[in-house]
Amino acid sequence: QVQLVESGGGLVQAGGSLGLSCAASGRTVSRNAMGWFRQAPGKERQIVAVITWSGGSIYYADSVKGRFTISRDNAKNAVYLQMNSLDPEDTAVYYCAATQDAYGSRSYNYLESGRYHYWGQGTQVTVSS
Repeated sequence: QVQLVESGGGLVQAGGSLGLSCAASGRTVSRNAMGWFRQAPGKERQIVAVITWSGGSIYYADSVKGRFTISRDNAKNAVYLQMNSLDPEDTAVYYCAATQDAYGSRSYNYLESGRYHYWGQGTQVTVSS
């Protein structure tokens, strides 16, 4: 079993930055694609970014491209999301998720929430205008 714990959320003004972290425990996720999702009140959960096990393939949703950066440190069993130029539209609960697929090489294979087996509890990000 894998446990995922997100941290780093909070309240920030528009134009500001936040860095989210996701720490995995229970077993290594170094062989697995990882994703960040978000869910705003009254809206469906949506993909934000995906990174494959090696970091060789990365996907960003159009809404965050050029502002957010996903990265991972397999030695630390962790994945990160750096968010810059935040907008009130980015307000949501952000979730970290891990797939069960090992050594998948294409981030585009992991855009659907159903591809992920393990989820964190989420961290709130609120961007004020």
